[in-house]
Amino acid sequence: MYRHSFKVILILVILVLPLALHFAFGQSEKKALRFGSVICLRQEKVIEYRRLHSQVWPVVLNRLRECNIRNYSIYLKETEPGKYYLFSYYEYIGTDYTSDMAVLAADPEIKAWWKMTDPCQIPIQLKKEGEFWAGMDEVFHTD
Repeated sequence: MYRHSFKVILILVILVLPLALHFAFGQSEKKALRFGSVICLRQEKVIEYRRLHSQVWPVVLNRLRECNIRNYSIYLKETEPGKYYLFSYYEYIGTDYTSDMAVLAADPEIKAWWKMTDPCQIPIQLKKEGEFWAGMDEVFHTD
C-alpha cells in the first residue's frame, strides 16, 4: 500500500509540479515596456552617423544592458530627397524606468557618446517638453 501511494505521489509531483510552478511564476512575469521615438538626421551627417553606429562602444552597450534596455534598434529613412529621419525602438525590462534613465544620462561614457551623436540630429518640431528624440504612440503590436 505504501509503495502504491509513493508511486501516486511521485506521478503527481512529476506531472503537477511543473504546471504549478509555471502558473505561480510564469504568470507574474512583467512584460517589457516598448518605446519608439523619432528625430531628424542632418543630411551632411548621414555617413558619420552610420559609421558611429557601426562601431558602438562596448561600454555604451554594457550600460544600456545594465539599465535594462533590450532589443534596441535605430532605423534610418530618407523620406524626401535630402530629408532624413531616425526611428528608434527599444524594450525596457526593469522596474524603475525613471531611475534607470537617470543612471544612463549621468554616465560619463554615455555623455561622451551623445556628444558625438547629438550634433548629427535635429529634434522634430512637435516633440514634447524635455524630449530630444520625440516619443511616439504605439498603435499596434503583436508577439
